[in-house]
Amino acid sequence: MELQIGHEAPQFSLYNTEKNKINLSDFKGKNVLLLFFPFAFTGVCTNELCSVRDSLAEYNKLSTEVLAISVDSIFTLQKFKDDQKLNFNLLSDFNKEVSSHYGVLYETFPAFELKGVSKRAAFVIGTDGKIKYTEVCPTPGDIPNFSLIQEALKA
Repeated sequence: MELQIGHEAPQFSLYNTEKNKINLSDFKGKNVLLLFFPFAFTGVCTNELCSVRDSLAEYNKLSTEVLAISVDSIFTLQKFKDDQKLNFNLLSDFNKEVSSHYGVLYETFPAFELKGVSKRAAFVIGTDGKIKYTEVCPTPGDIPNFSLIQEALKA
């Protein structure tokens, strides 16, 4: 089932780069910007997450927690976070369960015939736990529309 605006966001628990289990429910009462991305250390993913890093103050003003999810291991994500000085949680969906529940898992990634890679996608989850914005990028080279994301957070 495709997730739509107004749907309850699927709950999840994933490990972050500090090896702590993070639950979506930990952020009840805050907005959450949930970003799925294909791979750490790739050009488009690095540009996307660094742009979020550079505008994190805007998200903080909107009482928004940023969570970025990929199927990379926590060890790969830790190195990526350190190298790029990312200032928000990176979560490992190594078992591909959350990407699957959110409907953003490539059966076969367009490059290299890799199975089970997260699509680039963005979800805004409101303080009530319901989805306020959803965007699944048509190709891995596309980046979510951060202007529309900001509008959804301000609404």
